[in-house]
Amino acid sequence: MLELDKAEADIVALVNEWVDREVRPVAHDLEHANTYPEDLIEQMKQMGIFGLAIGQPWNDAGVSVACYASVTEALARGWMSLAGAMGGHSVVAKLITSYGTPQQQEAYLPRMATGEIRATMALTEPGGGSDLQALRVSARRTGDEFVVNGTKTWITNARRSQLVALLCRTDPDLSLGHRGISILLVEKGPGFEVSRDLPKLGYKGVESCELSFSDFRTPVGSLLGGEEGKGFAQMMRGLEIGRIQVASRALGVGQAALDDAVRYSQERESFGQQIWKHQSIGNYLAEMVTRLTAARQLVQYAARRYDSGDRSDMEAGMAKLFASETAMTIALDAIRIHGGYGYSTEFDVERYFRDAPLMIVGEGTNEIQKNVIARQLIQRAGRAS
Repeated sequence: MLELDKAEADIVALVNEWVDREVRPVAHDLEHANTYPEDLIEQMKQMGIFGLAIGQPWNDAGVSVACYASVTEALARGWMSLAGAMGGHSVVAKLITSYGTPQQQEAYLPRMATGEIRATMALTEPGGGSDLQALRVSARRTGDEFVVNGTKTWITNARRSQLVALLCRTDPDLSLGHRGISILLVEKGPGFEVSRDLPKLGYKGVESCELSFSDFRTPVGSLLGGEEGKGFAQMMRGLEIGRIQVASRALGVGQAALDDAVRYSQERESFGQQIWKHQSIGNYLAEMVTRLTAARQLVQYAARRYDSGDRSDMEAGMAKLFASETAMTIALDAIRIHGGYGYSTEFDVERYFRDAPLMIVGEGTNEIQKNVIARQLIQRAGRAS
């Protein structure tokens, strides 16, 4: 296992064994029925997967981000939706660990570690897309409460999460830009509605929803860190591990597609030989495994950078960009190798092809990642000179 100690390598091996035994046999039917995987989620809780991003003193089973990335890949290899079920949860856990008040940490992190509380983050708005500084959801302070109004969209796990890290504008002065943005840790109540589930190409089984806030009230104590105007910078740091997580999902989808393609290329024969022996098919396989191996190295590099405590938005952006594009390419090539069967819903490769685009647009589109990478490249070059 990539630079993991024995204990962490054993964790990854355990998850991979569980995926092969419990997930892969049922993923096809769950996905096509668009059924929430209640039993699998409960097993993930029992295994401690929802606490992997939470360390001591709130959880004794926290792991490095490098290990967390490998576990995410293992889950996505079985069914990408399972990795999505713990993605936003982990980002919120890191936000509270890094920026939460002692009261917020004690209230949430121990129960998030067991999965008793599951969390998600609410960033995207119907008219904003990737431009988070243009958000319009407002939180007006009134006495000891914030009164929230507005709409969020594409919020994963919205119905089944008990805690939402809500990125909102606590200062109505739009000229302040990111300085007027905060994060509120909100729980559901009057005025907070999960208004509808959004239909999706892939990423089935796990809901993505619109959230509506109409004079929703939350205590002042729900302000992450207790200080207004810090939310944008806090969320940018949170998105570093979010993008590493999405990149790791892409690795899992890519690995599953490669595994299926290798298996099929040995089972299928044409012109008297296994099809992998045909140069065109062999070339596909060679390029698939090479790109996937390079993507995995890049993801692990970003994870180690994050673990070091250094700023890692450039590294996370590169990992997410390269791994997601790689997964898309591998998924398409797997369909090519399967021929007509690749277009059939009886084979899983069509699922990988529908799941892969999520990683291209999720957690900031790849076009945004290129902006982040270029900006950081220039800034670091300036500091170096």
